[in-house]
Order: sequence, then structure tokens, then C-alpha cells
Amino acid sequence: MDKNRLKGTHTALITPMVDEDVNFADLERHVEWQIASGVNGLVPCGTTGESPTLSPEEHLRVVEATVKATAGRVPVIAGTGANSTAEALHLTKAADEAGADAFLLVAPYYNKPSQEGLLAHFGAIAEITEKPIVLYSIPSRCGIEISTSTVARLYEKHPNICAIKEAGGRSAKVSDTAVALGSDYVILSGDDGLTLPFMACGASGVISVASNVYPAPIVKMVDLARANDFEAARKLHLEYLPVFGELFIEPNPVPAKFVMKTLGMIESDEVRLPLCNLQRENRERLAQLAKDFPLK
Repeated sequence: MDKNRLKGTHTALITPMVDEDVNFADLERHVEWQIASGVNGLVPCGTTGESPTLSPEEHLRVVEATVKATAGRVPVIAGTGANSTAEALHLTKAADEAGADAFLLVAPYYNKPSQEGLLAHFGAIAEITEKPIVLYSIPSRCGIEISTSTVARLYEKHPNICAIKEAGGRSAKVSDTAVALGSDYVILSGDDGLTLPFMACGASGVISVASNVYPAPIVKMVDLARANDFEAARKLHLEYLPVFGELFIEPNPVPAKFVMKTLGMIESDEVRLPLCNLQRENRERLAQLAKDFPLK
């Protein structure tokens, strides 16, 4: 797969659930709607897809179902990261065999490896596949950051580790990465509210939560920024700024699932413990958001 296909808007897919099981019918409908809305790629089994509470069997079934429903129309970037290298290797091999086009690998969480540990961890995974790998740096969840120097060393040794989802909240990190690795390296925003600022600093797209609900305007904003029409992109960014904030008033994907159910997009807003359904005081806020931002 050409790594340039990693640029643009990629939706970090929710995993629809009902009665404690994955709702594959809703997942397939959601994939179809996402593609019809113009997204450039789909990312199953990331944080938004509640990967920590999917069983290994469910994880693979979700990837397989996404690949099947997508039918090659857009890339499928499967979340296969773990804090155990052995587990990440297993998930990546299985997703590769299932037909995923690329892989999203989060920094190992909880055990907090050194940068040398990160080099060995990601390097081991890169050696079992020739498909593109997108690193995922999110210090707020993992307790560690994938440093720019580590990203550069990985790319030099393993050219298929050719992208990063940057969710550290710092545009300076995006700029540093762009300077260190050049325009050939793909940087994606991991925070909807920072997509436009990050693109001004060298990113070329987003792995988005908000595009689960509002794919078309996110796609348009990113496309405008990629075309250097930042004035028009800024208008969309400011218009949807309330969405970018409200969808994170509780842990992701709880708010997104509530809004999607409210708008009739999925059957249930069910999530798995330790996540829980939206608190009562926030339901009114998000019900109002759904009224203020109807589907287009």
C-alpha cells in the first residue's frame, strides 16, 4: 500500500454493541455510511473501538468485518497495539492475514518502557510485515511519549514505520517531527480539536473520533487544509469546535456513542465496563449538541 493513502481523514471507528455483544450489523452499516461520506480510511479496534475490552476473538472479528465491508474501497488501518510485544505481534499477524492494509500501534502502556524498549518493541513488529505501520503517541493514556528521535531511528531502520498519530497535544512536537523526518513522513492528528493547528505545523490528516458522527465536514476541513486553503478550513474548524469539545466531556467513546444513538445511527450506546454510559447531567448537553448539529 502506498503510504500516501495514509493522508487525509481516517475514522477511529466505534465498535457498536448490544446486549454485551458486538453489533456487527450496525458496524457494517456504519462502515458503508463512512465510505459514502468520503473518508479516506477506517481504523477499527483503536481506543475509540474499545479495544482494551474486546476479547482477542472479537478483536479479530471486528477487523475481519471491517475489511469485508470496506471491500478495498479505502484502507483499513487495524489497531493492533498492546503493552505486551508478544500480544502486539499476535494481533498484527492476525490482522495482516485478515486483510488489513496497515496497522496502528500504540506505545506500550502501564509498563512504561524506555525509548530503547520502544525501538525494540516496534522494530520486532515491523519485521513481521511489509505493510505500513502508524505509530500512536498518546502520553496521557500511556504514560510515555514516543520521542522524535525514536521515530526517526525507527523510520531509518524500518521504512514501513512511516507514519505517526500524534496525540500529545503539542504542535511543537508536530513541527519537530516534520523538520526531522521531512514531508515524506506522514503525521496525523490524534485530537479533533487540534487537527487544523497540527496541519498548519506539518500534519497531513487526522485519525478522528468526531468523524464517526460528522464525517463529511471533517473530510472537507482536512481536504481544504491539505489544499492550503486554511481560511476556509478555519471556518469549519470554528463551526465544529463545540463538537470537538463536547464529544470528550466523558471518556471516549461514551459521548460519541450517545450522540450516534440519539441521531439514530446505531441501535444502542452500550459500552463495556470499566466505561459506563453517559452520566445524567451530561445527557442534556449532548442531546442539545445533536439538535444543534444534525446529520447532513
